[in-house]
Amino acid sequence: MKKFFRLTKERFKKFFKYWDLLMLLVQRDLKLKYRRSFLGYLWSVLNPLLSMIVMAIVFTRMFKRNIENFPLYLICGNILFSFMRDSTTQAMTSVISNASLLKKTYVPKYIFTLSKVTSCMVNFVLSLGALFIVMIATKQPFRWMNFMIIVPIVELYVFCLGLGLLLAAGTVFFRDIRNIWNVVTLAWMYLTPIFYSLDSFNDSKTKDIVDMSKLGLFIRRFNPLYMYIQQFRYFIMQYESTLVEVPCGVLMWRGAVCAGLMLIVGLITFNATKNKFILYI
Repeated sequence: MKKFFRLTKERFKKFFKYWDLLMLLVQRDLKLKYRRSFLGYLWSVLNPLLSMIVMAIVFTRMFKRNIENFPLYLICGNILFSFMRDSTTQAMTSVISNASLLKKTYVPKYIFTLSKVTSCMVNFVLSLGALFIVMIATKQPFRWMNFMIIVPIVELYVFCLGLGLLLAAGTVFFRDIRNIWNVVTLAWMYLTPIFYSLDSFNDSKTKDIVDMSKLGLFIRRFNPLYMYIQQFRYFIMQYESTLVEVPCGVLMWRGAVCAGLMLIVGLITFNATKNKFILYI
């Protein structure tokens, strides 16, 4: 036990030793993202806002949706999923894209993955401005419970960091993961209730095609993003699907456990393979 605490203390000291480098990498990623852009960081607000407007028009005009305050419901799911997709996609190539630096000097390899996920988190925080604009436009009341969104945000950040470390390590050895991940995230988007509600799975017409109740059960139990998005929606708009069989408090600890496990898996995989990176990058 003493050895464990000593190693943990040493690792934290080592991490804070490179804190300035982490901040520089995050700033670099943000500047590169909006380089030569006239509106710059304002796109962090405009992108989710414009996407929400387009999707809201499509799914309210072309498809019938019986979801109260659908624009707010939509943007809550969209900004969280976008953060997961963007952070993991960028984290995936974080090691191989810095190959020249890793070959010249010693830098903790995880720092590049951490910087990518963190820069995406900064962009996500800025995108909350779009969320507040939609809340005002749809006359959604502001309550003290809104501040509780920090819980699913932190859980999702930890989850994406662990997943990003896992993908970054895998991509060093198997570059095809980059192409596979595009398909995985597309399927993941449709298996996440972003623009639909699980209540719609009660529709008898849908049940004639496939047993949607089983699919809904799978989403509730095995889709981590469902746990984070459902928490987020609850704290913003007090939304709870009638199909949710567990209270928001249970989703909170489930989300925390899932995020912790993903971080552990990511760290173990990354640490076990990092010494071989130099041979493949």
